[in-house]
Amino acid sequence: MADILRAALIGAGIMGLNHARVYSEMDDVELVAIADVDPNAVARSVQRFRVRGYTDYREMLEREQLDLVSVATPTEHHFAVARDTLRAGIATLVEKPIAATVQQGAELITLAHEMGVLLTVGHIERFNPAIIALKGQLEHGALGRVYQITSRRIGPFPSRIKDVGVVIDLATHDLDVMHYLTDSIVIKLHAEIGRRLHTAHEDLLSAVLRFENDIIGMLDINWLSPNKVRELSVIGERGMFVANYITQDLTLYENDLAPYGAEWPQAALMGVTEGRMIRFKVNKKEPLRAELDAFAAAVRSGGPPPVRPEDALLALMVARKLIESGAYGETLYAVDKHGKIWKPLQPRRRYLAEMEAGAVA
Repeated sequence: MADILRAALIGAGIMGLNHARVYSEMDDVELVAIADVDPNAVARSVQRFRVRGYTDYREMLEREQLDLVSVATPTEHHFAVARDTLRAGIATLVEKPIAATVQQGAELITLAHEMGVLLTVGHIERFNPAIIALKGQLEHGALGRVYQITSRRIGPFPSRIKDVGVVIDLATHDLDVMHYLTDSIVIKLHAEIGRRLHTAHEDLLSAVLRFENDIIGMLDINWLSPNKVRELSVIGERGMFVANYITQDLTLYENDLAPYGAEWPQAALMGVTEGRMIRFKVNKKEPLRAELDAFAAAVRSGGPPPVRPEDALLALMVARKLIESGAYGETLYAVDKHGKIWKPLQPRRRYLAEMEAGAVA
């Protein structure tokens, strides 16, 4: 493989142009082409980044010799575009969600395996330094037993997003991070959704999740708040971590009655009281730069994708079930909690009926 990787972008919207900016700043990657259906967007991109522009990405795939490509089109086009880039043998990063439907996402994963082409998904919050630091602290037992994980992702309505609602656009971030931090899967969920400003999709989500390891998850997500908040908290027997996605700060609020080293259940019996507040040193870095650095490194090494597409599919599965729960007012349960392949959730009454009939393993 050449010393300099040749990169391209498909979809020159706001997020796509950020990909283009980062690629143009990387020492070991050369941005060579950008494709978008909007001729004006192409013209602006060509002028800004001094690359070749195309209004048909398929023409770009035929003409350019590419090592990697970012797909940053609207969600409804993820499947068709990523399918073509994989068939062309080009390592592909598709922005989250992996596709518009679970079936489409599964087909992309199968195709990537069949073609032997690297496929990863832009779950950018995995690369936020505050989340990386939090993951390390949890793995070292800083909280002891974890009780609850809560995510608030609220802000103004983005009129540019028309093809999906807040669950698919935003909740997939938080579901992936929750899976990543808890190292567990959702076995039960209940969601309330609302549509206040969006003309076609939900713009409000409140949800409760139960993970297989008994951690409770909570989601507070909307496009209705005048101020932008991106915050995640994790509560455990030794205190509470708060991670701010925007400032990349990580803070621990200690439970003074459960000092580090106390073992469960003795620590839990001590109770809870306010202890020290500790702000951790976090080496801050633009998450997108970290993500694309990891993508380029995986392309060079032939190594595993920075974010497994199977993980992205799991986040999409749960997001779809949140919409289903909100639409029908059902609490939904996982059918197979222990299988390697996470099965779709089903309404509780159907699950119980099938279990009684012996249809559920």
